[in-house]
Amino acid sequence: MKYIARNQEDHLAITKRASENPDAFWGDYAKTNFKWHKEWDKVSDCNLAEGKITWFEGAKLNITENCIDRHCGKLGDQIALIWEPNDATRFGLKLTYNQLLKRVCTTANMLKALGVKKGDRVCLYMPMIPELLYTMLACARIGAVHVVVFAGFSAQALADRINDAECKWLVTADGGFRGKKITPLKDIADEALKQCACIEKTIVFRSAKTEINWVEKRDNWWHTMFDVQEDECEAEVMDAEDPLFILYTSGSTGKPKGMVHTCAGYMVYAEYSFMNVFQYTPDEVHWCTADIGWVTGHSYIVYGPLCAGATTVMYEGVPNCPSQDRFWQIIDKHKVNIFYTSPTAIRTLAQCKEDMIEKHDLSSLRVLGTVGEPINEEAWHWYHQKIGKGKCPIVDTWWQTETGGILISNLADVTPAIPCFATLPLPGIMPVIVNPNGEEITDADSEGHLCIAKPWPGMARTIYRDHQRFVDTYYRSYPGKYFTGDGAKRDEKGNYRITGRVDDVVIVSGHNLGTAELENCIDEHPDVVESAVVGYPHAIKGHAICAYVCLRNGLQVNEQEFCETIREWVSKELSPIAKPERVIVTNDLPKTRSGKIMRRILRKIAEGDTANIGDTSTLLNPECVETLKQKMGGENGVGY
Repeated sequence: MKYIARNQEDHLAITKRASENPDAFWGDYAKTNFKWHKEWDKVSDCNLAEGKITWFEGAKLNITENCIDRHCGKLGDQIALIWEPNDATRFGLKLTYNQLLKRVCTTANMLKALGVKKGDRVCLYMPMIPELLYTMLACARIGAVHVVVFAGFSAQALADRINDAECKWLVTADGGFRGKKITPLKDIADEALKQCACIEKTIVFRSAKTEINWVEKRDNWWHTMFDVQEDECEAEVMDAEDPLFILYTSGSTGKPKGMVHTCAGYMVYAEYSFMNVFQYTPDEVHWCTADIGWVTGHSYIVYGPLCAGATTVMYEGVPNCPSQDRFWQIIDKHKVNIFYTSPTAIRTLAQCKEDMIEKHDLSSLRVLGTVGEPINEEAWHWYHQKIGKGKCPIVDTWWQTETGGILISNLADVTPAIPCFATLPLPGIMPVIVNPNGEEITDADSEGHLCIAKPWPGMARTIYRDHQRFVDTYYRSYPGKYFTGDGAKRDEKGNYRITGRVDDVVIVSGHNLGTAELENCIDEHPDVVESAVVGYPHAIKGHAICAYVCLRNGLQVNEQEFCETIREWVSKELSPIAKPERVIVTNDLPKTRSGKIMRRILRKIAEGDTANIGDTSTLLNPECVETLKQKMGGENGVGY
C-alpha cells in the first residue's frame, strides 16, 4: 500500500484513502515505517473543542531508535550529518549513522551523570554546532524534554523561557559565531541565570574559545565530562504521549507560548511530511538552512531527515559571509540535492552578481523549497531560474510551530507549483475556509479564515502550564476545528494561497485586503527588494494601509516622489482601493532571528503608539526600530 505520492495518480488515491478513514491511514503508516516497543491501543482520541489530543495511545517507543539505531545496520556507514562551520576555511564534519549513535549516547551519559532523568526539562542555548544536535537527541534518548532557545536571544528572553519551562539544566557554549560576529553566549546565560533559581547545573561547550566567567559547583566543561563517558546508552522507553520538546513561539499578547510536542505523533508526521513534500530518495543530501532554534530546524534538520535515513546538512553562519556565494559554495561542495530556505534569504541573495552563482556547479539540485512566509512572485521566479536553472520544482511550504510539520505544499515533481500559492494540502490534512461566523465557505474562489477540520499526528498538544490559553487560542473561535490564525484564498482547483495573519488583513472602506498580496505587488516593483504592509486606524476609512519599503542596495531616490510612485504602482497593478495611505522608505525591517518580519512592531509605529512597542531585544536588528520611529512626523504621522 502506498503512502508516499510519487505521481498525481498516487496523490489522488492516497488523499482519498486518508480522508475516508484517517485512523486506518495513519495507523498503517506508523506500523509500516517505524520501530515500536509496543503498538497502540487506539490510533487517535481527539476532542478539539476541549483541546484534548491523543495519538497512538498506549504505544511505547523511543524516537532516537527511529532516527539512528534502526539505520545502523543497512545504513550504518552512510553519512547522517554534514556540518559546515561559520569559517569556510575550516574543516567541517561528516558523521555516519554509526558514529552519530556513539556521539548521542556519550552525550546522553554525560547528561545522566549530572542527574538528568526522564521528564526533566533541559534548556539548550547553543550555536549551530553538532553538539546542539547531539544534545537534542541525547535528551530524547533518556526521556528528558529539550527546550531549545535560539542562540541570539537576550538574557531576559532566555530567562523567561527557562523559568516558564522550569528547566533544571542549561547547556550552552562560551560563544557562537555568526558571520564576523561572536555572540557571547556564556555571558548572556550568566546574566539570565541571575533570574533563574530553577537551574542547578550548566554544561559549557568550548566553541569560540573566548574568556568567560566561571561559577564553581554550577558550571561544567563539556569536554571534561564528555571525554569520560561510555558511548553506549540504552534508550528510555517512552509513552507515545510523553513530551518530546517544548518550543517557544511568539504570542499575540507578547508572552511567548511554550508549545508542547509529544514523541509518537510528532515523529510520524515529521518523517511523513519530509518524505512526501521533498520526495526524498535514498542517498540524497538534504540541506535546510534554518536554525535549530526554530521548529523548521527541529523538523527538517533533525527529526524528519534522520527518521527517513537521509543525509542532513547543518550550517553555522549567515548566507552572505564571507561572501554572497556561501550558499552556492556549500551546495557545490556537498552536492546538495534538496535545498530548503526562506524567502528573506532568497530576496537577499537575489541582489548578488550572477557570476557569484555561475562559478558554482548547482547541477546536483533536484528540489528547492521555501519556508517562513509567503514568497513573492519575483523572488520565486529568480529562485526557479537562477538557482534551479528552470528545472527544479519549488515547494512553497505552509505550516507553523504548532503544526509540527508542513500541512500545505505542492509535492516536488508530483503536484503543480504555482507562484505565491502553497497549493494543495498533504494527504491526510483537511483544511477548510470559514467566515468570521464560523460557517464553512465551499464556493470556488473563496476567501476567509484558514482552519484545519480534522486532527493530524504532528499537532501540538498544549501550551506548557497553560492549557486554557491553548484552547482559547486555537479551538475556541471555531469549535471542532484548529484555527490557524491565517487567512487564505482557495481557487477553483482547491489550491490555497496564504494571505497573511488574520490580524494582518486590513479592512479598508469595507474591503478586505490581505497584507501578503499587497506585499507581493509592491515587491514586484523593480526598485524594491522587500516590503511589509500593516493597517492603522483612519478617521474616514476605518483603517488605512501603511507600506514599509526597502530599496535595492545602493539605490538613491527622492523619498517623497518614490512614495507616490509606489502608490500609483499598487493602484495600477492591484487596485486603487489597495493604494497605501502612507509609504515609508527604509533600509531594513524589524525581524526575528528566523527572518520573520515583526509586523506587530510596524503596526505600533504606523499607529504612532511607539511607547507600547515592547521588548525589541530578541530582534535580529533592533536598531532599525529606532530609525523607523524617527521617521515619524508631520500631521499624517509616518512617511509620505
